[in-house]
Amino acid sequence: MTPFSDVARAAYCPRQLYYARREDDRAVPADARARIDLAYRYPALVDAPDATLRRLPIRRSPAAYRRNLDRLRDRDDYDRLADPARERAFVSGKDCHGTVHKVLGGGGDATDPPDCDDPPVPTVVSPGEPPENGVWEPQSVRAVAVAKAVAWERGREVPRALVEYPSVGAVREVRLTIRRKAAYRRALRAARAIDGPPSRVDDDRCSACDYREACGVGRRSFRSLLG
Repeated sequence: MTPFSDVARAAYCPRQLYYARREDDRAVPADARARIDLAYRYPALVDAPDATLRRLPIRRSPAAYRRNLDRLRDRDDYDRLADPARERAFVSGKDCHGTVHKVLGGGGDATDPPDCDDPPVPTVVSPGEPPENGVWEPQSVRAVAVAKAVAWERGREVPRALVEYPSVGAVREVRLTIRRKAAYRRALRAARAIDGPPSRVDDDRCSACDYREACGVGRRSFRSLLG
């Protein structure tokens, strides 16, 4: 069974996943955990004063962050985001397993009517910045993996998931389209196939990778090339 995090890493760079496995390095850094925890505090943060917000690991000014949370509060699913049916739930599907940050709806939320038959909506919480539109490819792949695992557990179709960026106050939808399912299958195959170092890449991904020295990529800064 492949962890959700491994499939997401494989979508980003299979060689990075190889080093993470070799070093047994799957722990979420403390600063990332602090940003993820903001996703469980929306009601308290939406009206928080500047002094409180400045002490938190948000990625916007206090005023901009409150505006984003105000827009978030206008969503039809805001009450479910603020009080989900399940939080930090371990889910095991046919191919992947791991922690689902939230599961909304599916008849399990306090705000759902008794006869609610809407499909559940799992969420992936990211500590980072969203792209201008949509979500990053590794997060899309992870969202598909999570949705498929919840669908397997519930025995019903789960057609979409959400990716939350709580340090920004943004939420993006991920529909399980044919293209996204294909990207997930490629990443799953790549994660399962690793038994030695995959082919090395040498592009912008390498600059932010913790394993770039061990990997031996030839990326050098512009300053070093001039020196």
